[in-house]
Amino acid sequence: MKVAILGGTGKFGRALAVRLVEAGDDVVIGSRDAERARATADELGVRGARNDEVGDVDLVVLAVEAHAALATVRDLPLAAPLLTVAAEVAVADGIARPGSAGPSIAERVAEVVDVEVAAGMHSIAARPLAKSRPEQDAFVCGDDGEAKRLALELAAKVIRGRAVDAGPLASARALEAMTAVLLNLNRAYKTHVGLRITGIP
Repeated sequence: MKVAILGGTGKFGRALAVRLVEAGDDVVIGSRDAERARATADELGVRGARNDEVGDVDLVVLAVEAHAALATVRDLPLAAPLLTVAAEVAVADGIARPGSAGPSIAERVAEVVDVEVAAGMHSIAARPLAKSRPEQDAFVCGDDGEAKRLALELAAKVIRGRAVDAGPLASARALEAMTAVLLNLNRAYKTHVGLRITGIP
């Protein structure tokens, strides 16, 4: 699969790139800063480009911070389905809470792009992903069958658990909110937790 990772110079984007290269995928790191993209890409042994120059790919992963998601994709010449992994979280006094009671980041992104959008992998943290394929399940949701299929295929390559279809794009509200729960668990237990679903054959 040919994958562009917008925000590929960040922790999650870099970790995802490492796992995808390990799986044999063709990866391009995207950034607002072309030089930064190329520097990171050189470290990882992939291609780097400015976000609007990533070229022809099968799937675009939006791995930027939540506050930058809409600005990053607005007016980009996207031609492939988009997977957003961003989650809006508010942290005060060391406690994480869901950042918005309204539409998810993924739903808001879907309103400003001309391609189909899936959301997922919110429960996968950058640090364990950078070390190896985590023993966790990954959750993907979306309204378009092809976008969801590509996102599930990508997720399955980078984890040791299962890539699970979590329903329509509206489910991204729950997936993004779960990020706050996991952050609180990490803080309380000084670890990096993940999720596994039981009962699926």
